[in-house]
Amino acid sequence: MRYEQLADLPCSITRPLVVLGDRWTLLILKEAFAGVRRFNAFQSNLGIPRSRLQDRLARLVDHEILVRQQAVDGDHVEYRLSRKGHDLYPILLAIKDWGDAHMAPDGPPVHYRHRDCAGEARVTLACDCCGERMTAHDVVPEAGPGLLAHVDAGARG
Repeated sequence: MRYEQLADLPCSITRPLVVLGDRWTLLILKEAFAGVRRFNAFQSNLGIPRSRLQDRLARLVDHEILVRQQAVDGDHVEYRLSRKGHDLYPILLAIKDWGDAHMAPDGPPVHYRHRDCAGEARVTLACDCCGERMTAHDVVPEAGPGLLAHVDAGARG
């Protein structure tokens, strides 16, 4: 199966990976959350080839994760995170938490602090009903309406 065909699978993990699943896209998002908005700043901060950056930014704009707009001063184009883009922040922090735990032998290189109390920002898995913290051992996947609709469509087609 080709990578692009994965977007058609009824899986809410697989589909986003088609859009976000390469290192450059996640690094571009990391820069965007740090306030980078201009093409040249992304390019110089990351050292990414210009054509690859153009491709990744276009994909993020096409998927409405970034919005391309004229800067307030009107001299250049900026890329800003949309609401959909802002919703990706917990994913980046979850990667950061894993990296701090497993790939930072000298301790976290950067602390992500809560502006109001200086506590550390962390991502936790919790039940949306009772609030109890969970691990992978506590989760049982079951078919949802998107999968059932896909199965029903396959049976008819």
